[in-house]
Amino acid sequence: MTGAATAAGSGAVPVQQDFFVCDFFAAVPKHDLASMEHPLFSLSTRPDRRILDYVHNDVRVTVTPSVKGRATIFDADILIFCISQLMAALNAGRPTARRLTLTAHDLLIATGRETSGDGYRRLRDAFERLAGTRITTNIVTGEAETTTGFGLIESWQIVRKTRGGRMVSVAVTLSEWLYRAVLSKSVLTLSRDYFGLRKPLERRLYELARKHCGRQAGWQVSVETLCKKTGSASPRRVFRAMLREIIREGNIPDYDLVEEPGDIIRVTPKGAVTEPGPTAPHLTPDALEAARALIPGADVYALEAEWRGVWAATGRQRLKSPDKAFLGWVRRRAG
Repeated sequence: MTGAATAAGSGAVPVQQDFFVCDFFAAVPKHDLASMEHPLFSLSTRPDRRILDYVHNDVRVTVTPSVKGRATIFDADILIFCISQLMAALNAGRPTARRLTLTAHDLLIATGRETSGDGYRRLRDAFERLAGTRITTNIVTGEAETTTGFGLIESWQIVRKTRGGRMVSVAVTLSEWLYRAVLSKSVLTLSRDYFGLRKPLERRLYELARKHCGRQAGWQVSVETLCKKTGSASPRRVFRAMLREIIREGNIPDYDLVEEPGDIIRVTPKGAVTEPGPTAPHLTPDALEAARALIPGADVYALEAEWRGVWAATGRQRLKSPDKAFLGWVRRRAG
């Protein structure tokens, strides 16, 4: 580690060191909440050069790809590796920095990738897509609301390579937006089985299940909303068919998905007992907006999941007005 460094005249806050070395063996996989909640990454296995404009409640996201295409959900493994290493350091009381030096082989092994020559080539392509993909958003990370454009990673560089040109050591500089999310610990732990999911939609469904359901009693969502939140470009009928196939196969770690009447998908932790009774109450977008006003800065989806857990634990009573019941609970919680 080197000493603190600040760009002259930039007004940047000094950091404790210039770079952070990724050397935590088998760090627990972690992902940032914003990337799990919003469709920042492409589900396409081919170069995706479409500009994504996503609006949900009061969150606005525009994702602009480079000529190499938009960063994919598999490219996000690099960010997960970096986030996991930084969180391991924070938990151990070690200093961190936005610039990380990592061993390419360690990254490939940790994320379940091939260590063949082709594996290294794909890794280089992933770095280029991550650096080239630009995001404009008002998503809050930590205490700050970002409204300017930025890349998923600011830069990357091969620090050391073999005589044959294969990367050995790589330096990655994360965006301030992502680094801020790590410092504020706006992250969730992932199952290691996540890296074994080969279908992009399976990965995205796991992320949403982990984010919204967590360890609560369950989460239900309409197919229409789920299609939007996954970022799928497939027609609704095709998306529904893919969902049904994934549900039949049951490969998503930790969670079960069930199709319910009314074009609803219900997500529950595996092993959870789903007793007969009223279906989970549906909340309107207006109720979520009101909750956000009652507790500014709170994750309303986490509040919704927690409230559903309380509702299930207290007997799954039929509610004449789920919105009023939810907002009453939020007021008591805020009080």
